[in-house]
Amino acid sequence: MTHKNLQDQNVIAATQAWLKSVIIEYSICPFAKRELERGSICFSVNHDTEIEQCLVHLVRECDRLDTEPGIETTLLIYADAFAEFDDYLDFLEIAESLLTEQGYEGTYQLASFHPDYCFQGAEPDDAANYTNRSPYPMLHLLRETSIERAVAGHPDTESIPQHNIELTRKLGLAKMQILLAACYG
Repeated sequence: MTHKNLQDQNVIAATQAWLKSVIIEYSICPFAKRELERGSICFSVNHDTEIEQCLVHLVRECDRLDTEPGIETTLLIYADAFAEFDDYLDFLEIAESLLTEQGYEGTYQLASFHPDYCFQGAEPDDAANYTNRSPYPMLHLLRETSIERAVAGHPDTESIPQHNIELTRKLGLAKMQILLAACYG
């Protein structure tokens, strides 16, 4: 096994641990458990540090979703790029524009996660930021049709964000920090 393959396995393991111990365990996303159990989440690790190459990676993953219906959703994990949250936000903006330019608007949607995620107007130490804090910078590439099905099958999707804010604040900053740190094994 090459060093890169081992590194990718560690990155994926940390991401899966985060999914299980934070996102699924606390129902941050009530739809994640089903997809993880079905094996329909693609974990795509990228080691590029140049924005252009990271955007190429995004388009490749859109192409993969176009051709592989068994993949429900993809987590594009940027293991070596976007350590600074502001740089990540700049990349996210470009990535969203690229999806539109490539004709994917209405087909795919991006959700954003970063180890230092901070909602606009929130304090960095607000536990609510942990609803979008992840072990690595990543883009969650979702099928719009899947979102529509999930929303139609859930009794109250509009309450999910507020529930998550209340939950993470109730758990507290220290607990959320421990949960995220534990993902690194």
